[in-house]
Amino acid sequence: MLILKLLGGIDLIGAGLFILLVFGVTPFLQLTLFSAGLLLLKSMFILTGDPLSIVDFLAGILLLLSLFYALPTLLVWTPALLLLAKGAGSML
Repeated sequence: MLILKLLGGIDLIGAGLFILLVFGVTPFLQLTLFSAGLLLLKSMFILTGDPLSIVDFLAGILLLLSLFYALPTLLVWTPALLLLAKGAGSML
């Protein structure tokens, strides 16, 4: 149960970073790299048959790309809302 809440917390942190990007605030580099790495590591659960891990993989890649490029708004809002829903669902 605790592990599920920790994994949901990772999703919520990633969603928070995406929301910061939406409003033009540059998040800390270390937090962005750490969160993207955790999301990519968490996406390995796709090997166990969890189809929602694709969201983690894409969010991790988009967070890494956001360090170098200004992403379109749709590519920032979509993973933010999906990660927020996943994180809130696992916190309940």
